[in-house]
Amino acid sequence: MKRIQSILFVTLAIAGFSYLGVPAYGQEVLDAAARSETESINKTFLDPNLDVEAYIDRFEVESREVYHARDEIMRHLNLKPGERAVDVGAGTGFYSLLMSEAVGDDGWVYAVEISPKFVEHLANMFDEREKKNITTVMCDNDSVCLPPRCVEVALICDVYHHFEYPEQTMKSIFDAMTDGGRLFVIDFERIPGKSRKWIFGHVRAGKQTFIDEIQSVGFELFAERKITGFNENYFLEFRKP
Repeated sequence: MKRIQSILFVTLAIAGFSYLGVPAYGQEVLDAAARSETESINKTFLDPNLDVEAYIDRFEVESREVYHARDEIMRHLNLKPGERAVDVGAGTGFYSLLMSEAVGDDGWVYAVEISPKFVEHLANMFDEREKKNITTVMCDNDSVCLPPRCVEVALICDVYHHFEYPEQTMKSIFDAMTDGGRLFVIDFERIPGKSRKWIFGHVRAGKQTFIDEIQSVGFELFAERKITGFNENYFLEFRKP
């Protein structure tokens, strides 16, 4: 119940109240030309009847590259006790839990989601596991809805291609991060003659396009990390200057 109240508080903050003394982000009126061609890509996740258990079975399985390599990925994140981090598009929450353990009692994790059913699942799961260092945040389709300079680390795992407004969303992440902050992006390779047909139909652009978009808001590409067992995904690290 306390966690649900926390979500409601954040929702009110987004609507125009202050959050932790910082003006909240609100809905922006965007020019039609800025709308992404992936505008309807999140329709399934916004369904009030979304079957969360089915997605747990789909997302948290060893045959999924980003789940199988979770320990190696966490080593690259190199989270320290006391750090503040955000899991953007937290989904079923397995990375949020790992990040919570890594930052410890003196750190904090924001589990950001656009799906109401995932938000409900995350809140209940964190309550059941008595996680005291995670805040569940219902975000907008153009903002992660976090206060400025509130996190040192951000993870976007197989989620960037779901951004309906990549420029606005990445700008909100840039603003939410401290100077020198570390941004990690995992997404699908889109290589003609190699990538699956499903990827070409689901992921709107290739790695270089995504790199260019992310750097356009101010991030700098720091490195591409090689992950054991990655055949369809790539792993990029950016820094906020």
